[in-house]
Amino acid sequence: MEINFLAVIVAALSSFIVGFVWYHPKVFGTIWMNEIGMTDEKIKQGNMAKIFGLTFLFAFMLAFMMQMLTIHQFGAFGMIGGDLANAKPSYLAFMNDYSDAFRTFKHGAFHGLLASLFIVMPSIATNSLFERKSFRYAAITSGYWMVVMTIMGSIICGWK
Repeated sequence: MEINFLAVIVAALSSFIVGFVWYHPKVFGTIWMNEIGMTDEKIKQGNMAKIFGLTFLFAFMLAFMMQMLTIHQFGAFGMIGGDLANAKPSYLAFMNDYSDAFRTFKHGAFHGLLASLFIVMPSIATNSLFERKSFRYAAITSGYWMVVMTIMGSIICGWK
């Protein structure tokens, strides 16, 4: 089982494409800015190199872990401790039979969506409640991550 770093990078970059569209003023950008009290002046004050650099790092980390959430073969790989040298013949036979099982874009999208619905959305919603953020803010932010993680899961799982 190998980590596909190119797929991880492409998946991480997909978050920028989705963000460009999702947070465009004609989509959800204006509503989102109003909900958090953001202004054009505040945006211009930010260190964009730092913001986008860290954003890519975090997206890369998420895409990297998405492999474990979408590719079931990582579970089998974990059962042998991640060391093929110690694998029993049964592992090799299993991987010969099932190495591409459920390795589709559709399956990855499904797991990405489930992860966003059951991990990310509750986290954002809980924080929003305590931070006294609006439902609109929670919906826009959670919706963004649902789309991103669905696409990331699709890329990670389907890319062979």
